[in-house]
Amino acid sequence: MIKNLLKGMVIGLANIIPGVSGGTMAVSMGIYDKLIHCLTHLFKELKESIKFLIPILLGAAIALVGLSFIITPAFEHFPLQTNGLFIGLIVGGLPAVWKKVKGNKIKISHGIAFLIFFVLVIGMAAMGETEGQAADLTLSVWSVIKLFLVGVLASATMVIPGVSGSMILLVIGYYNPIVATIKEFVEALVSFNIPEILRCCGILIPMGIGIIVGIFVIAKIIEIIFEKFPLQAFWAIIGLIVASPFAILMVSEIGVITVLAVLTSLVTFAIGFVIAMKLGE
Repeated sequence: MIKNLLKGMVIGLANIIPGVSGGTMAVSMGIYDKLIHCLTHLFKELKESIKFLIPILLGAAIALVGLSFIITPAFEHFPLQTNGLFIGLIVGGLPAVWKKVKGNKIKISHGIAFLIFFVLVIGMAAMGETEGQAADLTLSVWSVIKLFLVGVLASATMVIPGVSGSMILLVIGYYNPIVATIKEFVEALVSFNIPEILRCCGILIPMGIGIIVGIFVIAKIIEIIFEKFPLQAFWAIIGLIVASPFAILMVSEIGVITVLAVLTSLVTFAIGFVIAMKLGE
């Protein structure tokens, strides 16, 4: 229970960092296959699926709401070290994925899958360097529809390993407004500001519904791919994991590089690597 809660927190935290994939973190934590299975067999295996999903989702929610207040100053004051931590968390999952393909003959289709998804992540990072025009969150029927569709899009990228949902939101201009709305919602709850709570709900609820719908639809598609093309799927994930550190450094501010900053970032990298390996066991 506690271990899955911590894994959920890592996944949730990853989903608010542009360039970091929640799906990749799920792979690194060793729960990706089971997560997809529980989502696609939720009603057939209701008790077991809920028992597994609740701590994961609770941990992700805690990270999204609580740690969103910590991440911004961490990146502001310790950018290289914070990036080092997340790169370590990602790379630490590579040995577990490598075991899935080790011993199998490498085919051309495996190399193609690796290259396609490596290039996909790097290409998305290149697109994400400049944030799109800020989204309009004024409440209207069209705005609610757009928020639902944005939720579907974001959820798809959250489920697919290596693809950063937050980076997609950044590109289309919804990242900063949504993160700000989450913070404003928490502050409104604390101060019991009813009008502000309702305003934030008008933004977060349609997007949340879109995220739920998207997660179930994409999870089913991914399950079919893993059933029919397992080795190609794992080689694609390896491509995503290998590309993710480059993507993070491409979209992130790394600040002033000093000897001390490099040394401490190596320490945070090692911490992230060990955490990912331990949680993936």
